[in-house]
Formats: sequence, C-alpha cells, structure tokens
Amino acid sequence: MEVTGGAREIRGTRGIRRRAGIVLGLTGLIVPLTAALGAGTAQAASCSTSTGPYQKQVEKFLGRPVDGKQSAADCKAIRAFQAQHGITPTIGYAGPITWRTMDTMLAQRAAGKNPNKAGKCPTNKGRIACVDLTRQLSWIQDGKTLKYGPVPVRTGKDGTETRTGAKKIYWRSINHWSTLYNVRMPYSQFFDGGQAFHSTTKSMWNPPGSGGCVNMRSGDAKAYWNLLKNGDDVFVYGRKPGT
Repeated sequence: MEVTGGAREIRGTRGIRRRAGIVLGLTGLIVPLTAALGAGTAQAASCSTSTGPYQKQVEKFLGRPVDGKQSAADCKAIRAFQAQHGITPTIGYAGPITWRTMDTMLAQRAAGKNPNKAGKCPTNKGRIACVDLTRQLSWIQDGKTLKYGPVPVRTGKDGTETRTGAKKIYWRSINHWSTLYNVRMPYSQFFDGGQAFHSTTKSMWNPPGSGGCVNMRSGDAKAYWNLLKNGDDVFVYGRKPGT
C-alpha cells in the first residue's frame, strides 16, 4: 500500500516538473524530510505488508484497532517500536520476537510494587538483590520490605545465560572496562564469575540479550551501586524468554 502511494507521489512530481519554482520548493522540503526520517523511500518500501502471527496481540499492545490485519498504519507503529528497542529486521512485522518483547513488558507492568508476591526471592537474608529472569526484572529488598525497584533488566542471551542461584557480590568497579568485550561497564558489581550488574546504553528490551551480565539503565545501576556492597546477597531465578 505504501509502495503504491509512493508511485503516485512520483507520478505527481513528474507532472509538475515544468514549473521550476515548484520543483525547487519540493526539493527543499523533500531533502530535510528524508534526512529526518533517516531512511526515505527505501525504508518505506521495506515496510512489511504481511500479517504476522501475533498481529492482534501487537495491535492491542500498541493501541491500534484490533482487526488482525496488517495495515500501513500498523506497520508504521510496529516498526517504530522495533526501532526503539533494536529489534531486527525493523520492517513492522508482528513476529515472535516483537511479541515476546511486548509480552515481557506486560509482565513487568503487572508486577507493580510487589515483585516478590510469589515469594521466590528469599526474605530471610536481609538486604538482597533479586533477579527474575522470566520477567526480566530486578529489585532490592530487605526481608519483605522493597527497597528499590522493580526495574527492567537485560540478562544473558541463549548460550550465555545469566546463571541462576544464590550469589554474593564479591567485587565492585565503578568505572570498569571490560577487556573481554572492549566496552565500558559503569557501576559494575560482580556476583558470579564475570557476571555483574552494570549500566548499558542499550534498551533493556533489546534482543537477544547480554553476554551474561545483568544490564541496567544508568540511573538504576547507580542506585544499586549506592544501596549494595561487597558481601551482599544476590538471588537469580527463572528463565529468560527465548533461552
């Protein structure tokens, strides 16, 4: 549908090329618009016209009319979501990775301010950092009292999963540089081998995941740094969707 519209635009432009002033005016408008969109006609042409297997769920999540049929407006909304979180290919298709990401977001929202309602993170350890891989959530509690969070996190991808079980923070490095990945890892707090809490600039919902660390937004990683210390408990449980 968008390609057809684009063809009509081209034919319309050809029809007015005889008027140099209008052509110059159009050129002045089209160039900055293309630059602002960052992809122009090629990006429009890449928008999927196919109805995805999770079309209705994705439409509902995005507040679109739920008819289970792909439209140009659906594609635009889906593609914007994919671009925001680094989901590829960014073509507006309502596929399994896009829906999995949205479903995780819904589970995170449902947690509210009682992330340990099921009691899966120990409440007899005093201060402890909990990591729920299934919901991609983390929080700090002291007994049954929530101290910080819950906040979204980005844990290990398939093959480099964040290891589950009871841990303890054993080393902290506020301006850590990873020689393994050749990247900065600010506010690093290591709790299991090379696995640590640390901040990242990536979206927390960027697939497929980390190399095993618990990635956090900068503000959350800084808060964890201020609330935790060496020797504090960490408990990791669940299973990340897609692993």
